Amino acid sequence: MLFERPTSGERAVLVHFELTDQKDSEDLHELEELVTSSGSIPVATLQGKRRQPAPGYFIGSGKLDELAELIENNQAEVVFFNHTLNPRQERNLEKKLECRVVDRTGLILDIFAQRAQSHEGKLQVELAQLQHMQSRLVRGWTHLDRQKGGIGLRGAGETQIEMDQRMIQERIQSVNKRLEKVRKQRHQSRRSRQRSETPLISLVGYTNAGKSTLFNCLTEAGVYQADQLFATLDSTLRRTQVPGLGDIVLADTVGFIRHLPHQLVTAFRATLEETSEADLLLEVVDCYDDERSQKIAAVEEVLLEINADKVPLLQVFNKIDQQPGTTAQLDRDSHGNPIRVWLSAQTGEGIELLSQAIGERLSGRMINREIKLQASQGKLRAQLYSIGAISEERIDAEGNFDLQIRISGREYDKLFKQQTV
Repeated sequence: MLFERPTSGERAVLVHFELTDQKDSEDLHELEELVTSSGSIPVATLQGKRRQPAPGYFIGSGKLDELAELIENNQAEVVFFNHTLNPRQERNLEKKLECRVVDRTGLILDIFAQRAQSHEGKLQVELAQLQHMQSRLVRGWTHLDRQKGGIGLRGAGETQIEMDQRMIQERIQSVNKRLEKVRKQRHQSRRSRQRSETPLISLVGYTNAGKSTLFNCLTEAGVYQADQLFATLDSTLRRTQVPGLGDIVLADTVGFIRHLPHQLVTAFRATLEETSEADLLLEVVDCYDDERSQKIAAVEEVLLEINADKVPLLQVFNKIDQQPGTTAQLDRDSHGNPIRVWLSAQTGEGIELLSQAIGERLSGRMINREIKLQASQGKLRAQLYSIGAISEERIDAEGNFDLQIRISGREYDKLFKQQTV
């Protein structure tokens, strides 16, 4: 992967300004979490308020001097801005402060570069980094920002910057070709799954809401989980069963974040297609997060951007174990349809309610009926038990089975197609 960062910790100064002209400003606590997740060590924070960013340095001259003093006093090696900087602002700040300056987008890309494990994930992160740096090459080549010239060197008519932009563009094309192969493979897998009528459920939600913990709880997949932002980047698919519904495929995807960089949305298109093509989305929410509503809105914004806003959605309010006295429950709308499940993916409390809600949302129609099976139909009875469809059973004097079943219409048609009950 290109643009590897050092693995050692770096002392960092954080810069966070409240911009009164912006309705949806960033959160300082989230910046602190991002910086910590990147492996850097926050040693000081510069805060302030402006109506809008200054064109040259983003911050004013007085705050710029204050920032330089914080860097010197704390022996900081990097400055993280909780905002998006344009290439000119980055270049001016690095020249003035004589240290590395990283904006919010660059920080998130940096974390993604560290977390990606699979071949596909690394390609996606590299593509995002290339796209981000393409417009920022000038900051690294100020000493070559002139025509290559002199006697015998005037033929090419190409600056060093232009040469590197061309090289990056060629690399972008190469990575895109390789990712296109991945997309075709995913498309083939998706078609195979659709032919078998196996529903796809995709976990979505704000980063660190507990998606991977829930994924492991439902599938026992052993996916990496940690109390940090973007612990999981690589999409993981696992087949599991839902009582009364049968086989499903569950997808664990990358966590969303407020103002997710456009480069990442574009680069992770292949992975995010699992979300837009899903039969049901489980939106995992940290139910006791002080910014729960804002983070739900941020997830909705990303779903809209990736054309997944029309996919049926079931909210999963996770982490009820962190609030004593809170119990698992299933919320329904005015029509009786499940809309929200309160549970703990860590302890497993409420998982059976989630399975019930998924079954109801995906079934289209649930069949509740009493059936009679002959003693010779033991295989069918075993299949019904294996998917949790039997709620009550009685055996008559002839050894036949009277069963009360609750099963999805799809699963019923599949099992009883050639049976007489």
